[in-house]
Amino acid sequence: MAQLGDLVRAKALLRRAARAFGPKEAVARARCVVAEADVALVSRDLGWPAKALDAARATLEEHGDRVNAAYARYLEVRRLLLIGRIDEAERTVSKLDPAPFPPASRVVHELVVAGIAMRRLRTKVARAALARAESAARHARIPALTAEVEAACLALNTPAARLIAKGEERLLRLEEVEALLASNAFIVDACRHVVRDDGRVVSLAKRPVLFALARALGEAWPGDAPRDTLVARAFGWKLADESHRARLRVEVGRLRSVLRTLADVSATKRGFALAPRRPREVVVLARPVEEEHAAVLAFLADGESWSSSALALALGTSQRTVQRAFDSLAAAGKVQSFGRGRARRWMTPPLRGFTTTLLLPAPLPIG
Repeated sequence: MAQLGDLVRAKALLRRAARAFGPKEAVARARCVVAEADVALVSRDLGWPAKALDAARATLEEHGDRVNAAYARYLEVRRLLLIGRIDEAERTVSKLDPAPFPPASRVVHELVVAGIAMRRLRTKVARAALARAESAARHARIPALTAEVEAACLALNTPAARLIAKGEERLLRLEEVEALLASNAFIVDACRHVVRDDGRVVSLAKRPVLFALARALGEAWPGDAPRDTLVARAFGWKLADESHRARLRVEVGRLRSVLRTLADVSATKRGFALAPRRPREVVVLARPVEEEHAAVLAFLADGESWSSSALALALGTSQRTVQRAFDSLAAAGKVQSFGRGRARRWMTPPLRGFTTTLLLPAPLPIG
């Protein structure tokens, strides 16, 4: 039933099977729990009890079913990846050795390794893992796994961000983003709302006005940004009067204080200009697609269906906030839903030609 797409029916059948097995059939019951967790992950039921999966894994290990016990671990890691807990996922997968497992399990292992590496922007590690996954998938001869490997490879070879510098912009693949972050450029990072220079990072994620000013100044470099432009970008006002300019001076002063170790913000005749402390090229790293609800679309771009509660858990926000985002996106024709009540799910086709790795909730390297 799960293969046919009836995940609700599949989950019900697995629960019935688990109840039917007696006390002496602990392994069979544990396998049902693992299978149910697999269905829950596919259906993006991220609130599924992790303790039940951990208990099932312990039972399988105790009875020598190492393959299914390892698969339970991989399900746990994939859930951690979806909710942005990359450190925990990396620690867990580092304890697993895929060598003695069958090809299908090795594919899953390498996909998890690649997923972590892509979120860490370690593209060489990701490519090596995907090459191993591709080889194991050929031996496994499971079309679904082969398709998953191909989708992951595509993410490495499609645009992941935009580089804006000196009035021009171009698309970057993940490995180009990695190279940029390792360079000596002064980067205004609009993917994570931070300013980077030579391994030093100043976060402006909780100060949107200051970041809007920093980005506008970064895009204008090596020139200056007019005051009216800064007012519009930071405050959303199309016309600026003296009170708006006074507020702009206050916010620029705050930005100057926050960035004092990295750069200076100097006044010019028509506005303000950004000047790094060290001779640096200033660039802006932006998302490939900028949209008010970009984070929601990033999760939906995996082609799976999501509930508002699961997405709220993954984003670390309220379910009502996610529901408002869904309503707005649905009105614009960007998402669609099916089902009602708790069974309601949302989905959208993947963004063609773009990878959404930089939209997902994971920390990028700081140095």
